[in-house]
Amino acid sequence: MTAERVPVPRWVLVPAALGAALVVLPLVALAARVDPAQLAGLVTSEGARAALGLSLRAAAVSTMVCVLLGVPLALVLARGAGRGTTVLRALVLVPLVLPPVVGGLALLMTFGRRGLLGRYLEVAGVQIAFSTTAVVLAQVFVALPFLVLTLEGALRTAGTRYERVAATLGARPTTVLRRVTVPLVAPGLASGAVLAFARALGEFGATLTFAGSLQGVTRTLPLEVYLQRETDPDAAVALSLVLVLVAVVVVVLTHARRPVVAA
Repeated sequence: MTAERVPVPRWVLVPAALGAALVVLPLVALAARVDPAQLAGLVTSEGARAALGLSLRAAAVSTMVCVLLGVPLALVLARGAGRGTTVLRALVLVPLVLPPVVGGLALLMTFGRRGLLGRYLEVAGVQIAFSTTAVVLAQVFVALPFLVLTLEGALRTAGTRYERVAATLGARPTTVLRRVTVPLVAPGLASGAVLAFARALGEFGATLTFAGSLQGVTRTLPLEVYLQRETDPDAAVALSLVLVLVAVVVVVLTHARRPVVAA
């Protein structure tokens, strides 16, 4: 059963329509620029296929890393208390407002050949910067906060009542997490993972700064769009449309998981 609709003032419709037009019109203009007869040829070129394949693979791996690291992190933030938790939350969410190029530079200063950790990895024969691993790290850096923020909200909404009952009945903390907590917040976890995948798929600045643009190695679809913009604008528009379509699918999947509000 859906909740009863609350009427809004009519004047609100005017700025709402302007805001919607500001977002929708550029997408319509982008779609109108693409010739459907040439679309298949533009998006199936060797460079486009390599970039799309790399983007999908890297985004999938990044999403798995975000889930493995983000679930414990969100749990600590949602269940923790005190100034330390507040500071940790602020630091974890910094990539949301940080320019991606700055994030890529920070990663380079950490994992580059002369970076904080990279200098020791270099001695061990491990080079991360300007590799496919760098693409994944750059995507995780910018996408992890989306999953953590979404999942932390779901954990706070779910509360701790069922977890306390399970603990009272003798369940171990790991069992409570596996059998109670995770099933309760599964929709939030799924939404966070979808958002993380979408953010990873569209990452540009941090990837370019930290991983470079090597075809088949680090050149993801957003980088391919940027390069094609100078040499083949039609191909750039077609590849941009592919990213838009993926974004639309992600948004639909995310909103489809929202629970229906009861009256």
